[in-house]
Amino acid sequence: MPDKIEIRAPYLLFIGDMQDRTYAKTALGLVHWRREQVAGQLRLDPAAADLGVDDMDVEAAVKAGAKSLVIGVATVGGVIPATWWEVIYSAARAGLDIVSGLHGSLASNPELVAAAESSGARLIDVRVPPQDLPVGTGRKRTGLRVLTVGTDCAVGKKYSALALTAALEELGIRATYRATGQTGIMIAGEGIPIDAVVSDFVSGAAEVLSPDNGADHWDVIEGQGSLFHPGYAAVSLGLLHGSQPDAIVVCHDATRTAVSGWPDYTVPSVADCIDLNLVLGRRTNPNVRCAGVCVNTSQLQPDERKSHLEGLSSEVGLPCVDPVIDGCTPIAELLANA
Repeated sequence: MPDKIEIRAPYLLFIGDMQDRTYAKTALGLVHWRREQVAGQLRLDPAAADLGVDDMDVEAAVKAGAKSLVIGVATVGGVIPATWWEVIYSAARAGLDIVSGLHGSLASNPELVAAAESSGARLIDVRVPPQDLPVGTGRKRTGLRVLTVGTDCAVGKKYSALALTAALEELGIRATYRATGQTGIMIAGEGIPIDAVVSDFVSGAAEVLSPDNGADHWDVIEGQGSLFHPGYAAVSLGLLHGSQPDAIVVCHDATRTAVSGWPDYTVPSVADCIDLNLVLGRRTNPNVRCAGVCVNTSQLQPDERKSHLEGLSSEVGLPCVDPVIDGCTPIAELLANA
């Protein structure tokens, strides 16, 4: 069975000279969800985005026990600026694994390859999936699984999965977050970039990602795309079939009316999203059910948020929460008591 991508902690988060925090989503996500695994940040400019963790150079990070230099920012065109390379080379020579979610391949830089070979450091391109992924078998696996699905892309499936994992753990339930996107993989330290997998092998990749487990253990699988998305539905369906979820959690943006980037396509209702995912999910798990709805209400006023969530909960007969504000305890409790 092929391996998942695995990233060694603690991390030194490389910010470079990036000043716009918007482009530091990966680094900020790591600090928010995995603060205990962050050794510090490396900034080339005092004006660069500050994550609120210790500033370190490569030497200090190695002394502090760091194992990986994670490029924690996005760049225009996904290219590493020329002014960053010397520090990255020095990190590789010092034995730190170099981890990148950018489009440009680390292995395509001969000097970096030589630096890594000199110390035994690994070069990890998070966008590159493992080799030899199988076609999905549809075989029933032990353990329990919940998959976050969406009415659209970019509606909070990663955040909801992380928040639900935390809520299950707080209830004393064994749970593991299973990452399928580059930021999630860096947060989890392992995973498979599902949207980079050839379509024939997406369901097989989902099976590898979420293998047999204890009968009372929940795998919380990060969803991708949406079955209703005209561009990304294929990966959503493969992930749904391969995950064989016992439960789904629908993620939705309260104010979005058109599919992001496809203005001619309307966002489906939450009820329609539940229905279609359950119909197609039953192909590999006839007992799949919906456990709740996570809603991004950031564009609503507090009174609007409350009435929206209450109305939606009444409509679908399930707990509806904003995971950023409310957490996911009501959904976790439903899973625990089912």
